[in-house]
Amino acid sequence: MTDLALTRAQDKMAAAGIAPGAIRVFSHYFQQLQSGDLGLISEEEIEPFLDPVVANTLDFTADAQRDAMRKTALLRLNGGLGTSMGLERAKTLIPVRDGKNFLEIIACQTRHARRRYSATLPLIFMNSYRTNTDTLECLSQFTDLQVEGLPLSFLQSKEPRLDAESLQPISVPESPDDEWCPPGHGDLYVSLESSGILDLLINQGFQFAQVSNGDNLGATPDGNIAAWFASSAATFAMEVCTRTSNDRKGGHLARRREDAALILRESAQTPDGDRAAFEDIDQHPYFNTNTLWLNLPRLRDALTRRDSILGLPLIRNIKSVGRGEDETQMVVQLETAMGSAIEVFQDAQAILVPRSRFLPVKTTNELLLLRSDLYTMGDDCALGLTTQTTPRVDLEATYYAHLDQCESRIPESPSMRSAKSLRVEGDWYFVPGSTVEGDVLLGKEGGIYQ
Repeated sequence: MTDLALTRAQDKMAAAGIAPGAIRVFSHYFQQLQSGDLGLISEEEIEPFLDPVVANTLDFTADAQRDAMRKTALLRLNGGLGTSMGLERAKTLIPVRDGKNFLEIIACQTRHARRRYSATLPLIFMNSYRTNTDTLECLSQFTDLQVEGLPLSFLQSKEPRLDAESLQPISVPESPDDEWCPPGHGDLYVSLESSGILDLLINQGFQFAQVSNGDNLGATPDGNIAAWFASSAATFAMEVCTRTSNDRKGGHLARRREDAALILRESAQTPDGDRAAFEDIDQHPYFNTNTLWLNLPRLRDALTRRDSILGLPLIRNIKSVGRGEDETQMVVQLETAMGSAIEVFQDAQAILVPRSRFLPVKTTNELLLLRSDLYTMGDDCALGLTTQTTPRVDLEATYYAHLDQCESRIPESPSMRSAKSLRVEGDWYFVPGSTVEGDVLLGKEGGIYQ
């Protein structure tokens, strides 16, 4: 039955116009799932990684920085809809500061870097089918942003959701979009190849790419890091940060004992018995910021040799899909993480960067911080932290998880410069101009904070 299930999934992808390379990658992971390989990485298989390059020690000349940046393209992942915040459009359309949304700030950062380094610096977004139109509409205001001969975007792939028991592609006639899912951002590599973007960049003389998430405004173009990567002769490099107590649940870097390769272990790849070791930030001190540096010609060579299949570790994601009133179906999504490609390349490196280069927005908690006076934004649209540390924010999801809920209760972010932590358990309205100082706990009774 599973052979028939794979054939049906392949036929469904082909009928939807999915590129052959992406179908081969999906088939690889389907067969891996079928074999019972869950992609788990035990503590016995790895040892701590403790010796990254330190970005703050780099001191390349201005000429070296310009030379590297002139060979660099910027790729931004932009497939997310922000559904956890109740959105149905690209999350990067959310206003962040000074009336600018993520896309507008990224465009501003790119244009400034082009002037600073006298470099072309193409900016290209990997969009999903659901984010592409809105993204391009927003970016159309920047008439100088697109580089001649290169598009502003390409589409990531999609794959069928599979019934958790039979592995057959599911059918949801009342909502056909729910039959599909993204393959995780590990899809970047085959989509770069299948879209033709990889060849276009290389043919125009671009040797390197900086890749980051569209919701991470800290990942600005950096000439020092670009010059280091160009001089390193590495195929792949990952920007990492030091884990704190707030990062226990996130993936970490390690070395595989078998071949000393750098690997990335995510929570979903950790056996239950190794959970304590996974969350030990002293034992495994570095996490992936999801900002990567790629040597484009070498990446193309690897994809060609491997028939588009880099062989990234499988992430088996179990979810439920609505099937009408009070009815759900359990499905399997076959996913990969783009950072896990670090284990594919024996010359891969990791570089320790300041926390200021990692400012993701996954929830309204992080958005409130970015909108507050903790940060300033200059003419170059780079965000600068005004304090030594950032407070922990925990807003009760019942009242604040969705953007419209949060903005109706917190129309203006309070001053956070003197805050150590803010925990809101009830339904509270924040009066504009309010200040959070020290550790603040607002209870379940709700009320007005001023």
